[in-house]
Amino acid sequence: MVEKDYKLYGTKILNLKTQEIGLLICIWENKFADKTIDFAICVDKTGKRYNIELDNIRGFEDDFEK
Repeated sequence: MVEKDYKLYGTKILNLKTQEIGLLICIWENKFADKTIDFAICVDKTGKRYNIELDNIRGFEDDFEK
């Protein structure tokens, strides 16, 4: 069973592949035969859920909220 980490739930992220803003749901480890890669489950602005490598997202801060 895959253990998921919800500590960063609701964090705004920027998807570096699509340049779109979304929300992070949880982080988990995807174990392949030769290595382990950190993945995140995110939601885009239309509400569609997707999995993405953690290296392909970064935290996003909206300047208008300050």
